Amino acid sequence: MRFSQFFKLNRTQAFLDFVDIPLNTDIEVFLDPNAIKSLDSAWGNDLSSFLQSFFESVLKLIKNGDDKKAKKLLASLNEGNEFHLGYSSGKSRGHGFGNESADSVWDALTKSKAAKSGLLQDLEDTALLINGIGTDMISDAVCNILRRSLIKYTQDICNYYGIPLTPNIDSGPLWNPQTECWENQLVSLPMTKFGKVILVPKVLVRHRLSFQYDEYYRYYLIPEMQQEHLDKQSSLVETLKNGTQRVTKKALMDKYGKDKLAIVEQTILKPYILDEYREAKIESPSSPLSHEQFSDLENVEMPDLSSLLADLQSLATGRDTAEKYEEIVEKILTVLFYPSLCNPTKQHKIHGGRKRIDITYSNEAKGGFFYWLSMHYPCPQVFIECKNYGKEVANPEVDQLSGRFSPSRGQVGILICRSIENKKLLLKRCIDTAKDQRGYIIALDDSDILTLINDFIENNNSQDFPLLRKYWMQLVN
Repeated sequence: MRFSQFFKLNRTQAFLDFVDIPLNTDIEVFLDPNAIKSLDSAWGNDLSSFLQSFFESVLKLIKNGDDKKAKKLLASLNEGNEFHLGYSSGKSRGHGFGNESADSVWDALTKSKAAKSGLLQDLEDTALLINGIGTDMISDAVCNILRRSLIKYTQDICNYYGIPLTPNIDSGPLWNPQTECWENQLVSLPMTKFGKVILVPKVLVRHRLSFQYDEYYRYYLIPEMQQEHLDKQSSLVETLKNGTQRVTKKALMDKYGKDKLAIVEQTILKPYILDEYREAKIESPSSPLSHEQFSDLENVEMPDLSSLLADLQSLATGRDTAEKYEEIVEKILTVLFYPSLCNPTKQHKIHGGRKRIDITYSNEAKGGFFYWLSMHYPCPQVFIECKNYGKEVANPEVDQLSGRFSPSRGQVGILICRSIENKKLLLKRCIDTAKDQRGYIIALDDSDILTLINDFIENNNSQDFPLLRKYWMQLVN
């Protein structure tokens, strides 16, 4: 049974912001530190700083030889069963650092030349340079280090989807960057017959970590080693019949080895190669799992947007159905705009609760329309207002949405209504708002939603959204 089924959400993975975990086992996805670092939002920066502060504390203890405190820090990375990410095929059991042995992990870290030489900088470096540490262990460690933030995310998500929270639940160890210690609290969490659950944003998970030691060795270290041997004309150089010289990867691996110890030895000699690898991963972060990948992984059908569109078009206008209209629109947009827009907030309160925004998304786009938008206009968040009117949308509705903008929150919104009788007039109102430096508003109606869905399907879930780009250019030109 999945989380969504237990709480009767009537939604599959594509319509959810979080990983829809199975409650009695694990799903084979992992939290990737590099995916977290690629986030440009304040939320992403907070997550990255938590990870960095923990590992810096560990490295400081290695340098000072403080075994007792270090083992205590590592032992608290013993992953609980509440995240349900990983390789477990039966009951969730985790593979965190603490599950192995704080002693053995500490020994591996302290005795490693990678630590002594200063090569280790981040948690994911251990996947490249420390024997016995792999994808599942690092993912579980990340879950634990970010437990505080993920609990807050879980609470927000439960409020968003109307999922009941049980108070006074033991949080498990929470990392405190200020005191560099673990602490526990009583918190509110969703409870099932399988125990407490902490949810993870699906935009952060991957099939595997970005940092892979075999990839680093084969495609970064070995080419440099090959060139060195060619330059020195070593005994490993072979001359082919046509006169071309080469040094094979097999010959290098036979001579130097192909395990993490060999990688460390060569990286100590060429630390700039590791810097190049890190930079490459930062510049080209891996993509979040697609709808198709989640569908295959969870054995669920792809989202049925045509059914939602039919529900939208058959819905009566008016105040009585306004909440249903907002729900349908949110479901459609959550599918269409993933992974560009995520972490939704419904009825988001601003100005001390005096103003509300129907739906607010965080903009984490790494390509497509919303990424292009973020490069040219302030839009860390994108605001959605839904108007289930049977009348023409006019200045008050435009002014209402523009009043939600700010330099820090963002100045881009989408006004969605059932029909627009005079599109030229509404566009003129939006242009006036932009010219007055009160923000940028794209207005859409039911027919535009149909076009967005058709473009999305025809362009294989592309995030380019030609209709939005067309309307944007009309707005700013």
